[in-house]
Amino acid sequence: MRPARATRGNATTLTVLLLTGACTLAGPPPAAPPEPARRPPVQAQAPPAPEAAPAGRAPAPAFTPARTFEEVRGLWVVRSTMTSEQEVRDMVERAAAAGFNTVIVQVRGRADAFYSSSLEPRAETITGPPDFDPLALAVEEGHRRGLAVHAWVNTHLVWGSGALPESPRHLVNEHPEWLAVPEALALELHDVDPRDERFVAALNRHARERSATVEGLFSSPSHPEVQERVYAVWMDLVERYDLDGVHFDYVRFPSNQFDYSRGALDRFRAWVAPRLGEDASAQLEAAAGDPLALVRALPEEWDAFRREQITGLVERIYHAVKARRPEVVVSAAVVADVSTAYTHRFQDWPRWLSEGILDVAVPMAYTPDDRRFATYIRTARDAAGARERLWAGIGAYLDTLEGTLDKIDSARGEDAGGVVLFSYDWATGEGLGDPQSPFLRRVGRERFGSR
Repeated sequence: MRPARATRGNATTLTVLLLTGACTLAGPPPAAPPEPARRPPVQAQAPPAPEAAPAGRAPAPAFTPARTFEEVRGLWVVRSTMTSEQEVRDMVERAAAAGFNTVIVQVRGRADAFYSSSLEPRAETITGPPDFDPLALAVEEGHRRGLAVHAWVNTHLVWGSGALPESPRHLVNEHPEWLAVPEALALELHDVDPRDERFVAALNRHARERSATVEGLFSSPSHPEVQERVYAVWMDLVERYDLDGVHFDYVRFPSNQFDYSRGALDRFRAWVAPRLGEDASAQLEAAAGDPLALVRALPEEWDAFRREQITGLVERIYHAVKARRPEVVVSAAVVADVSTAYTHRFQDWPRWLSEGILDVAVPMAYTPDDRRFATYIRTARDAAGARERLWAGIGAYLDTLEGTLDKIDSARGEDAGGVVLFSYDWATGEGLGDPQSPFLRRVGRERFGSR
């Protein structure tokens, strides 16, 4: 259900309520790196039109992947593996030997690059010579073994809550004004220059003290330059690497308690004013003398504005990818609970499927509970329309081997187009199990028919 648009009438009512107190307010850049030269130049093409779909279902997928599988058998590969040539080679070998056919490798972990990039700094954890390109090697080795290789891009999570990035070129250091602000710090930071060290320090402390729910520092989804940066990263990857797909992650807000940065509040004011009328908007703010008055008085509009920042970026990137390389699969790791995704993270992924601006949804159905997992996947299968548009995300790190095998069976029972396990890194580390019969090999032998 979409929030109702504000009208001049309800704006007048809100103004009166505020005036009478009846409305309670809630609390020189470096030279570009050598070109990987993994792809010949591409020319833009018009994206293919999706086929008509039955009423209430997502349109049929408008993509024909370069590598097709009856069942996608995928692994999320965290950046900790994308650090050395040996780690990358071992990853591809182990995945292929266990019967997996798809690897989703993290190349933008925290606004840094695990590939050759002129846009963002090289990740601090990469070892080896300066010309080592983890992504190029993963693509080369993966394709040699028949694997599909997707580049995994963290969208708005740009750093953790520990020591700040070393590189002065990192987004956090170079553009602190691009960072999202929680409501709890909105007034404290409203008049603080983002380049004042107190600004990032406060955000970092807030994340550190809430590490169970706030993963780190996030960029502001409504900031035009943030959107341009993410778009540029995607286009760089699509145009320079022979990828099978590119994968959104953290394409959402950290929670509905963000983004109360001064810039975002200003952009909301500009967005909502034509819907209210300038006079009513000004009156609302003047009545309370509070930078947060407008967002608190118009909560539905505020949520709609934040939701549109995420959807708008997904839509723009999707069409740009398809204009360049229609065969590239655009997928997204999404919050499995549709209500939570929509209301608290402003991630309207069923809409992305229904409007044909996402090829594949990968709900992160991370739970050891078999019934809950099946419910998540069944809901997503209905939203996807075609089975190929749904890969079930399995949180193996939260489960036993037997539980993971059961989840694969459940996803098959719900007619999902594939499964993706989180994660390769856990399965070859903490979750390894018997070295003579390790976790991945057992999954492959017992569910994928590998030896």
